[in-house]
Amino acid sequence: MDPNSDSPRGSALIEPKPIDPNQPAPSTDRLAQAAVEPIVSGMVVGLGTGRTADRAVRALARRMREHKLDIDCVCCSVATEQLALELGLPTVPFNEVESVDFLVDGAVEVDHQLRMLKGQQGAITRQRLVASVSKRNVYILASEERFVPRFGANSPLTIVIIPFGTASIRNRLRDMGLSGVIRRNLDGEIHVTDGGGVIIDARFPERDAEELAIELDHVTGVVDHGIFIDEADEVLVECKSGEIKRLTRPV
Repeated sequence: MDPNSDSPRGSALIEPKPIDPNQPAPSTDRLAQAAVEPIVSGMVVGLGTGRTADRAVRALARRMREHKLDIDCVCCSVATEQLALELGLPTVPFNEVESVDFLVDGAVEVDHQLRMLKGQQGAITRQRLVASVSKRNVYILASEERFVPRFGANSPLTIVIIPFGTASIRNRLRDMGLSGVIRRNLDGEIHVTDGGGVIIDARFPERDAEELAIELDHVTGVVDHGIFIDEADEVLVECKSGEIKRLTRPV
């Protein structure tokens, strides 16, 4: 398939995420409030991306106003930075930051070892970079269904590749059992990440997640992928009962 073709065949469609900066974090959003509660003045805070992460961004803006926090924020995507600025959160370029005190982000799926599957927003490289220099990483799940025994039951594996060599990279991935489609927007145009990458959404094979992550790390042309092995220090899960379940990685 020609990756530049306008044909919708073999394409994953994504719907643009609307941003309403005038909608504050509801005072009843216990999940978001619990996620940002440890944030105090003096911190550099990493803000993830996606609809669930947006809830934490809104909750942090409310907390900053109510407690008069003096913080700086680094954002994992252009969309998150836009939302943060519109909510009045102070942001600094990640290029100028050596370390982050606290990261709050979302995840698509989490297993019992606190390994995560991420990538719905396509910002995984920036998310991983910020997580790698953060002293504490907290991830939030909007439902118990996202806590899974095995990855891939409900979500594809996101793989970001460089546009140069798309056909050969996809062929190499197929040899690994990773057949997938190039992500496109609703207009049929290829979705391009903030860093200029192209996204392939593949079916997650019946393989160990860590072994697959290592193999993908060695594929020339693959920029990143959605398997996060040990980034999470704590995961907060929003249960149907309204309870917030806390899962913490053993020290």
